[in-house]
Amino acid sequence: MKKERLGYALTGSFCTFRRSIEQMKTLRSMGYEIYPVMSENAYTTDTRFGKAKDITDEIEKIAGKSIIHTIVTAEPIGPKGLCDMMVVAPCTGNTLSKIALGVTDTPVTMAVKSQLRVNKPVVLCIATNDALSASAQNIGRLMNTKHIYLVPLKQDNPSDKPHSLVADFEKLPESIAAAFRGEQLQPVLG
Repeated sequence: MKKERLGYALTGSFCTFRRSIEQMKTLRSMGYEIYPVMSENAYTTDTRFGKAKDITDEIEKIAGKSIIHTIVTAEPIGPKGLCDMMVVAPCTGNTLSKIALGVTDTPVTMAVKSQLRVNKPVVLCIATNDALSASAQNIGRLMNTKHIYLVPLKQDNPSDKPHSLVADFEKLPESIAAAFRGEQLQPVLG
């Protein structure tokens, strides 16, 4: 049986990269084919969480493919039927807001737009410090957008970061399976 092809995009929530990469490994071990996509910042920025080159090398080794990291190379994903689903893990508040408002100025937002234009599912694994403030309206908009599914999320540190929400990365495989069935996992907010 053919396993689905996942576009797997990472944006700049660098502190969640390790969790995301672990899920990428899990998905590959489950038989999914992975097409990695990264925003320019995620692709090029060294942080206290790791050097960009080390991270990109690891992702390419897991996927067995080069990372799509330009708008031009992300655009054909949908029209050429490259992926059955696009996953954005982590999806920052900046990226989710751009998706909600139709802004296409990064490889990741182009990859999502490209998938949506051919009516294929997109799963967002949100990690943002402003989810319960500035990004809240855009999360609400995306929850009501056809073909967009959210990995269940919760507050990660309510006392020190009262507006922050982070998806449960371990629920990513289950969220992908549900999205392929056209279902949103519940509860969205735990």
